[in-house]
Parts: sequence; C-alpha cells; structure tokens
Amino acid sequence: MRMFSAIVIAAGRGTRMRSRTAKALHPVAGRSMLWYALSLARRVADARVVVVIGHQADRVRTFLDQSKADFEPFDVALQPEQLGTGHAVRQAQAALMPNGKAASRHCLIVNADTPLLRRATVQRLLARHEKEKAVLTLLSTELPKPRGYGRVVRGEKGQVVKVVEEADATRAERAIHEVNAGTYVVDTSFLFKALARVRARNAQGEYYLTDVVGLAVAEGRKVAGLKTSDSRECLGVNTREHLAGVEEAMRHRIRARWLSAGVTMLDPRATFIDDTVTIGMDTVLHPGVTLEGQTNIGPDCVIRSASRITNSVVGKAVTIQDSSVVDQAVIEDHATIGPFAHIRPGTVLRKHAKVGNFVEVKNTELGAGSKANHLTYLGDATVGKRVNIGAGTITCNYDGYKKDRTTIEDEAFIGSGTQLIAPVKVGKGAVVGSGSTITEDVPPDALALSRSPQVTKEQWAAKRRAYHSEKSSTVPSPRGRKKGAKR
Repeated sequence: MRMFSAIVIAAGRGTRMRSRTAKALHPVAGRSMLWYALSLARRVADARVVVVIGHQADRVRTFLDQSKADFEPFDVALQPEQLGTGHAVRQAQAALMPNGKAASRHCLIVNADTPLLRRATVQRLLARHEKEKAVLTLLSTELPKPRGYGRVVRGEKGQVVKVVEEADATRAERAIHEVNAGTYVVDTSFLFKALARVRARNAQGEYYLTDVVGLAVAEGRKVAGLKTSDSRECLGVNTREHLAGVEEAMRHRIRARWLSAGVTMLDPRATFIDDTVTIGMDTVLHPGVTLEGQTNIGPDCVIRSASRITNSVVGKAVTIQDSSVVDQAVIEDHATIGPFAHIRPGTVLRKHAKVGNFVEVKNTELGAGSKANHLTYLGDATVGKRVNIGAGTITCNYDGYKKDRTTIEDEAFIGSGTQLIAPVKVGKGAVVGSGSTITEDVPPDALALSRSPQVTKEQWAAKRRAYHSEKSSTVPSPRGRKKGAKR
C-alpha cells in the first residue's frame, strides 16, 4: 500500500471575495491559487490526488484540463452543493476508497486558498504524523489577531482536544491565539468512517471537517499537531484584502529567490516578478519593472524602469530602456529596445537589432544589426540584416479588409517619412528616398523616389509678411470707434 494520497479542496464559493471568478482561480503572482495547492499535493503524494470542485465547476474543470501536463495523474470529484469542508472531502471517497479499501495509508488534505503553504512544512507535518503514530495530525499557527479562524483547543498536557470554528466558539475559546491552518494528515480509512458520522449541528448548518478531530479524541485515538512559526503559510484567502496580503508575501519570496540566484534589483519592493518567470545571472532590474507569464530573461540584461515584459524570450546582454512594453516576442542577444517602445506579439528581434524611441513593432522579424530608431511602425514585415529604417517610416499592412506583408532585404536603406504599401518588397541594398510612398517592388541596389517636384518662389514669404502687416495696421482701434457705432 502506498503511503500518502491527497485531497485538494477547491469547491468553495468565496462569497466575501465579491467576484464572478471562483475563489480557487484567483491569481497570485501569475498562477491561480489552485495551481499552488495542486502542485504541492502532487509533489508530496505518492498515491492518488483528488481535486474536489463545486462552485463554477465547469470553469475550474477547464483550468484542470489545461493543466494536465503539469499535474497528471489526478482525479476530479464534484461537490454538487457547497455544504461545508467535511461534505467536500466525502466526495473524494470513491477515488480514495475503491471497493471499500483505502488506496493509501494516510491522506493529506489541503485547501486551494492557502497558496503560501510550503512543501517543507507539509513534509514536516507528514513526518510528525508518522512519528506520533497519530490517526490525525493538523497544522496550526499563532496569530495576534485570530479573528475569522477556527481555534485549536488543547488539553492540560498540550494535546489537541478539538478545533472549534469562530462562529461556534465560546468567549474563552475565541481568546485562543492558536488557529487551525486547514491542512491535515489523516488515516485514510478512519477519515471516511468519521465523516459518515459528522452532522451539520453548528451555526453555519454545514458539515465541518474539523469535527473529525473531536470524533478521533472521543474514540481515544491520538491527534497530533504541528505548529509552524511562519504564520504567513497558513493565511487563507477569503477577501480581496487577504488576496493582496498573500500576493505581497508570494512576490517577496520570488524576489528573494532571484536575488539569491544572482539577479540585481535596485529596488526589490518596486519590482514585480511572476512565479512563472526565469531570469539569468547578472541581469539588472530597475525600479518599476514587471515580468509576467512565461517569460525567460537571459543573463547580463539590463531592464530599466517602468518596462513590462510578458510571455517573451529575451536573450543575453539585451538592454530594454525605460517605459517599454514587450509582449509575446523573441528578443535575441545584444538587442536594444526603447525607450518608449512597444514590441507586440509575433515579433522577433535578431542579434544586435535596435528598436528605439516610440517605435511599434508587430508580427515582424527585424534582422541582425538592423535599426528602427525613431517614431516608426513595422507591422507584418520581414526585415533583413543591417537595414536602416528612418524616422517616421510606416508599413501600411492593412487595407481595411486584409493584412499583407512587407519585405525589406539585407542592407537596404529606408529614408525618413516613408510609407511602404503592402504587399511590397524592397530589394537588397536598395535605397528609398525620404518622404516616399512605395507601392511597387524596388529592385536590389535601386533608388526609389516618390515625391512631388519641389516648387520654390523667391521672396514669397517676405511679401506675405508685408501684406499681413499692412492689413493689420489699417484696422481701426476699438478705442477710436464712436459709442453705438456698428462694426
């Protein structure tokens, strides 16, 4: 028989969150709370893992389907009505007691709304359970303000006697500062036998999982406890305020992890890094940097203030200047971006490419060593190596019905203020004069111009100034008009 199975409770409504999203799916540092709980359960358990879903079951099931590659194998059990934690755990019985026999000796129970719970703490809980030969071992902590949490009541010798929910607690019990974290290890066979005896005789009219503690004590079975000194691990998310506190704590952990891995942060508290991000050694992050999603930052990069990178791959020694946005793009080694640049999905910047001030790039490959330094839009384009694109250049990729591509081959020069009307191709080494509108392909090494002839009229400006000066001097002053005179 295997040692540990696991149950993840993700069925709650989360009424106090005041949200249309199921509580378990709310994100913390780029991952849903359910992700953290399921990941922890899967890494600890050597037997079956069951996720109990209920409120917004379809949405939660969709998330689980999308996460199969991360957590398989696991089972899903449905709690059709949200009648309390004890009722939720009972829904896992079919998976963990097949044919009436336990699939594992013990069962770990965790809640999806405690994303700060560490693997090391759970392993200590499992070890305590085995050492004490207990039928049930619970995790607890002490809080200076325990309002809203169930209290752990201990006997004269320090043994766990019961867990009482705050709504059902006496004044003396509410004065207790040791609170239940909602994480348990229970003998699997005992768990489901005890749950069959739990009744909803409480202020909430629910089936409490905590009642199993009292049932074990009544049978003379040993109940153990592990008190963690890090109370943040036990923080359950029931409100938006709780969510903000957990988010802050999780991001602190993430920053600490990358600082210890050799990443420099000039102001760690002003740096936001999702749990899904990876960062290379000796990269420097300036204040206000945000790294989101499946982003991979290489070594020796410099990312300056107020820049945001989402779901992108950034090579080594890349410089991203202030207030730039990079989304779903690939940035190769030694490229430079910004300031105030917008790199949109589908973009690839090759080695040593440069995208400068107020440049927007979408679904475009900018070749090695090529530059678009100022005030340019490149959309649906393929740009070769060592191309210079002048300020104000636009690839006109959309005709109102469909999008077409622009191709600029190696070593071409595009003058400032050029419009390239796709589909169009500029050949290798060609030059496009400033201010041109290019509607036809330009052969390699050719010069393309599309301008109206310049007209110069000498002394025209001087005559214009003289005319307006003479005209303004003949207009009578308002003070010179007689009272009642018409204008």
